[in-house]
Amino acid sequence: MSLAESPTSDDVFGGVIGQNTAVAQLQAAASAPVHAYMFLGPRGSGRRQAAFAFAALLLSEGSDGEAAERHRRLCLAGTHPDLTIVEAEGAALRVTEAEQIIRHGTVSPVEGARKVIVVGGVDAIEEAAIGKLLKVIEEPPPSAVFVLLAEEVPPDIITIASRCVTIDFVAVPVQLIVTVLVTEGVNPKRAKNAAAASGGDLARARLLATDDALAERAELWQSVPSRLDGTGAAVVSLVNELKEAMDGATEALEAQQLIEIAELDARVEVTGERGAGRSDLVARHKREVRRLRTDEMRFGLATLSRHYRDVLIEGPSGVADNALAAITHVGDAMVRNPNESLLLQALLLDLTTD
Repeated sequence: MSLAESPTSDDVFGGVIGQNTAVAQLQAAASAPVHAYMFLGPRGSGRRQAAFAFAALLLSEGSDGEAAERHRRLCLAGTHPDLTIVEAEGAALRVTEAEQIIRHGTVSPVEGARKVIVVGGVDAIEEAAIGKLLKVIEEPPPSAVFVLLAEEVPPDIITIASRCVTIDFVAVPVQLIVTVLVTEGVNPKRAKNAAAASGGDLARARLLATDDALAERAELWQSVPSRLDGTGAAVVSLVNELKEAMDGATEALEAQQLIEIAELDARVEVTGERGAGRSDLVARHKREVRRLRTDEMRFGLATLSRHYRDVLIEGPSGVADNALAAITHVGDAMVRNPNESLLLQALLLDLTTD
């Protein structure tokens, strides 16, 4: 959102698509919020943007005119001084992050009577951190509203989920993403390709729509099965090429991030806003790069899966069955071990063996 735009209370959810039920629930809840919510749904369903929009309603309450517009604008940008975002630095939320959540919850709001604490990836939380998070949710500070983001509710966090109001988010249909991109001026063919590669994530689809190398990366992943000739040299070469392609995929995001930093600096210079949050923005940018690389890996795995599923359409194939099992294993292992080189090498060696 640019500096010139001023969101009203009616359009703060404009960036959340395909979630009419969830949006209606949050709009109704904003007038009398409870202490904790869990936004539950798949990656790319708009949970994070919805959390910022919900915060925009909560933190602009009691204000009007330019003051209310400022609260909403800062919330939607994730830079409001009374909006805190806590996400795992690694693969899972640790005790240090749980303690950070508690610390933020107990600190008084900077500008109003309320603060909103958004916690990402609650379903990936270390056992030692569960008790600490549960305690602050069970005994919340009176000024804090917690918004927990999760893709699912594993057994370990059922108790935490039971203390929250659950807001369900559904997968965004690919065709809806295509429609949004075309409406925003993206070429229909490019919009279709970006939506198909986005995993149902509108933000990622927008980024991919500006990525001229998307088709080349798709072709590279599609070429993997035919290039595995049984030698270690082929595996090493492919791993290097795939990693270089993922490096290139970050360029569009990094360009977008530079714009966000410039806008933040310009806003601070003009308005002198408190809690501008440059360090928080830089930390968020690092997480975004990490998520993008994870998304690129999942995009590649999905491309490989389609190849082997096409093989199975032709008839039974033990090779294809084993390949799909290996791809699934790597997809699961990414949560515990984000080392791209090791994961790719292990996968391609498995595919070579098959």
